[in-house]
Amino acid sequence: MISSAESRYNQWVHEHYRFLLRSAWALTGSRAIAEDVVQDCFTSAWRFRNQLRDPAMARAWLFQIMRRHAFRNMEPAAATDGEAQEPTDDRHQALDVQLDVVKALSRIAPIHREVLVLYYFDDMPTAQMAEALDIAPGTVLSRLARARDALKAALEPGRPTAPAAGAASSVIPLRKRTP
Repeated sequence: MISSAESRYNQWVHEHYRFLLRSAWALTGSRAIAEDVVQDCFTSAWRFRNQLRDPAMARAWLFQIMRRHAFRNMEPAAATDGEAQEPTDDRHQALDVQLDVVKALSRIAPIHREVLVLYYFDDMPTAQMAEALDIAPGTVLSRLARARDALKAALEPGRPTAPAAGAASSVIPLRKRTP
């Protein structure tokens, strides 16, 4: 059966949209921006689809493209979803914990955020992460260790809940600065 370019594109979107949206949302902290980023990603990817050497690596390749678009679209603004409700049951409390993690992710360095998103949100193996991020597998593991430490620090009580606009000092640094 011969498929049209449109049906191949639709299949591609169907297979990878949710993964890319979750990743973009976690990287940008905004669903609206994430949706724009994913749309831009698919547009670019489809235009340059002949550059994908191994179809088995499509997810990692698409992540690279999405990541570039996400970093271009990221703003240092606070989270856009300001719906605050008092928790009335366990479900609301669980959602609050999830939101705390998302807010904490927005306060750590992007190189830490992306490895945590790929590893924990998208269950990507470290070898595929290395390919997607264009780094060595050992570097993936060391970034994961540092990212976990940064996320733990960002989740500590007493830290601000969102970075101030343009305030780079609210991002947890890659390494502790020495005086």
